[in-house]
Amino acid sequence: MENIDVLMSSPVNPYLEQELDKRFNLIRLWNYPQKQEFFKNHSDSIRGVVNNPWYPADRDFIDSLPALEIVSSYSVGLDHVDLGYCKEKGVKVTNTPDVLTEDVADLAIGLMLTTLRGISECDRYVRSGLWKKGDFKLTTKVSVSLFSSTFDSSHYMISREFVCIQ
Repeated sequence: MENIDVLMSSPVNPYLEQELDKRFNLIRLWNYPQKQEFFKNHSDSIRGVVNNPWYPADRDFIDSLPALEIVSSYSVGLDHVDLGYCKEKGVKVTNTPDVLTEDVADLAIGLMLTTLRGISECDRYVRSGLWKKGDFKLTTKVSVSLFSSTFDSSHYMISREFVCIQ
């Protein structure tokens, strides 16, 4: 199997890094403090790049790697990759779309509850000992209604949750 040089611009998930290391000659850019010297000595052999928004694949970066075939962005967005120039040069581009969609939705619900119910403010109130001097102010109510129906033959319950903000 051919040994392909892949440049990783910054550390990523350790598991991903190990898997890439098994399959390619993984070059960790952060191990080279002299970037210009590194590119002068290694740029001709690098065929793939794993990057993120903190190390953009702009025109100059792409031009510095004449053998570049693919930019794999370890992020959802591609704002840090010059897509037009990659297309012009025949460099393929990949990313990780929707990898965080559900997690972001979970956090949005958590932030909504925290804000409406004043959880952070309540926490500070209790930790500071103010609860000894009086009640905390009322907050916005968040109601959850459960609607369910049971099928007698299968004993499976089907539930739907509806969140209403009052």
